[in-house]
Amino acid sequence: MSASAFENKTLAVMLGGTASERAISLESGENVASALEGAGAHVLRVDPAEPGWPERLEGVEFVFNLLHGPGGEDGTVQGLFELMKLPYSGCGVLSSALTMDKIRTKLLWQGAGLFTPPSRVLTPDCDWEAVIGELGAVFVKPALEGSSLGMSKATTAQQLTAAYEHAAGFDAPVMVEQFVDGPEYTVAVLGERALPSIRIDVAGEFYDFDAKYRSDETRFTCPSDLNDVDERALADVALAAFRAVGGEVWGRVDVIRDAAQQWQLLEVNTIPGMTSHSLVPLAAKVAGLSLTQLLTEIYEHSMEARHAD
Repeated sequence: MSASAFENKTLAVMLGGTASERAISLESGENVASALEGAGAHVLRVDPAEPGWPERLEGVEFVFNLLHGPGGEDGTVQGLFELMKLPYSGCGVLSSALTMDKIRTKLLWQGAGLFTPPSRVLTPDCDWEAVIGELGAVFVKPALEGSSLGMSKATTAQQLTAAYEHAAGFDAPVMVEQFVDGPEYTVAVLGERALPSIRIDVAGEFYDFDAKYRSDETRFTCPSDLNDVDERALADVALAAFRAVGGEVWGRVDVIRDAAQQWQLLEVNTIPGMTSHSLVPLAAKVAGLSLTQLLTEIYEHSMEARHAD
């Protein structure tokens, strides 16, 4: 299928929404909508923050879902599309809901024999000293947020208490994950293949929201610094992690390499950013795909997935 597959089609792009990542979703959605219009499609920009938005989907042939975070990436809107019998991009209801929950994603990976840093679920009555004593330096994360929102590092019980209170403000379960000191990579999955890996180097302590979207000092290297053997091994790990959670069509898997050279899985993004500076378009470009070609593949794989459901 060529880019002309979008010619004269009526497509919707879901963007914005009410989650904390609204601003990034608006940028991702606009970038995708502009590319689709450039390929000849009639595009409706649909924002679930606006009243009556489902009615705007009448007559639409396909939906590109660029809603990041809760409400758009957690299976909720996917369930609506299923009820409407409206084909949509990306993962289905189950895998979307699962991967939005970092706690259950890690439990599934562990059950599948995949490596991921040790973690615990935090509660207000935790023994903070015992958690630090067991895990050492840790990252504290809201379990149902993306873009590293609410995430912070802790090395003492006092820091852990403060980090928990910050993460708990996102109205979601809070998890703590052992800090792994090593280079971080991300791998985009498209259909049945992994795109070239990207190495992420940040100026600060970790890849937080500012490092992702605001800092000019974060460096993304693609192709990364890996040799062919390690690149294939990382691709295999990413694909196994994606398949284990029922991932389909496209997504992104974040991984870190520990001191023993073991790949440790961090999380899955089922609707990665698609801004002009986002990582999936970067990996696609290195693989020889333009943004329109990337969207065409997402469309093709999505139609196959919906017909298989």
